[in-house]
Amino acid sequence: MNLPIELSPIAQRRWASFKANRRGYYSLWVFSIIFTLSLFAEFIANDKPIIASINDEIIFPVVFTYTEKELGGVFETEAYYKDPFILEIIDRTGWAIWPPIPYTYNSVDWELQAPYPHPPDSRHWLGTDGTNSDVLAKLIYGFRLSVLFGLSMAIISSVIGVAVGALQGYFGGATDLVGQRIVEVWQGLPVLFLLIILASMVEPTILWLLLILSLFSWTALVGVVRAEFLRARNFEFVRAARSLGVSDRVIMVRHVLPNAMVATLTYMPFILNGAITFLTAIDFLGFGLPVDSASLGRLLGLAKINLQAPWIGVSAFFTLAILLTLLIFVGEAVRDAFDPRRIYESSHDDDEDEGSDAEETVLAEGAAP
Repeated sequence: MNLPIELSPIAQRRWASFKANRRGYYSLWVFSIIFTLSLFAEFIANDKPIIASINDEIIFPVVFTYTEKELGGVFETEAYYKDPFILEIIDRTGWAIWPPIPYTYNSVDWELQAPYPHPPDSRHWLGTDGTNSDVLAKLIYGFRLSVLFGLSMAIISSVIGVAVGALQGYFGGATDLVGQRIVEVWQGLPVLFLLIILASMVEPTILWLLLILSLFSWTALVGVVRAEFLRARNFEFVRAARSLGVSDRVIMVRHVLPNAMVATLTYMPFILNGAITFLTAIDFLGFGLPVDSASLGRLLGLAKINLQAPWIGVSAFFTLAILLTLLIFVGEAVRDAFDPRRIYESSHDDDEDEGSDAEETVLAEGAAP
């Protein structure tokens, strides 16, 4: 993986250090491929055709909504493309290209015979759950939802945590003292109990959960960023900037924040891991997303209910284990890449290699007749 942009020497050494960690480098590749594929889940697992032709008219059911009447039926509601009547219209008047997995995360396969859940076969590669929905489709949609939720929560939490830590560390004094007491009180709040109370009052949605959890997860970065600003606010270049009349906002953003961002980027993969794990846990307990949502935690809950169907729990467990393991490996590689000692060692080794190469060249020239 070669970067298309020109990097500074320090950034090049960090990228080289990241690539040197083969476990983290290849984990990033694997995670990127799986996550990119999950972004197109509607084109991989869906009970609607990707593209179809009816009466010489090309339609895109995955992207647009069509009523049954528009396709030649009677009802004004959205067409159900697995209905034998709609399938007959498609076969008689045109054609359709279906996704590789012709089921979405909440579609029910009515053609399967009881008992349910149904074990894996050629029709459902990982079987079905208690609602007779395809497990593989639930995993694909649940993987995408978990990663997007974790990324959003990590970004929001990082922005709030960096801002609070920067204000405390740069100004110090009463600002730091009051801020630390507020952070300590905020960290002591029982987040799970609050979620249980709020879930009994309103129906949770993905945006509602993202807002609530982001309000309680930003404290992880405050201490690290605060320490960086406390250390850097008395550096010579910061004092010189103050003496030249540069505003505090410019000094914080342009001169001190880049030093604190190193620690922030190091923590990001682990914050992402924590967000995914917490969402899965509250969904498993029943206080997260709605029951019909594509969630790995809900799938684990279905596995607990259907212990006679081990393929549900095994599929959800390995999906979570692989996802979290990949992110941990990437986080370790990022941490090593931003470690100043490793960069110094790498630079020192490069200098020694260049010196030895130059020495060998001199010796070779001296030995030449």
